[in-house]
Amino acid sequence: MEDKERLVLDAMRKAGKPLRPGDLAKIVNLDSKEISKIIQNLKQKGEVISPKRCYYAPAR
Repeated sequence: MEDKERLVLDAMRKAGKPLRPGDLAKIVNLDSKEISKIIQNLKQKGEVISPKRCYYAPAR
């Protein structure tokens, strides 16, 4: 897992609730488009789920 992926997953876990990519971008100081790409990669790996439209949370 890449450092940025780990950073995004850790931020999701600390938040304790589903977040939008824009919210994550503010937390980890990355561009929201980059966050969206990271989230898509994490979804393909089964690390992230989307409990409701445009919100993402760690799968475990």
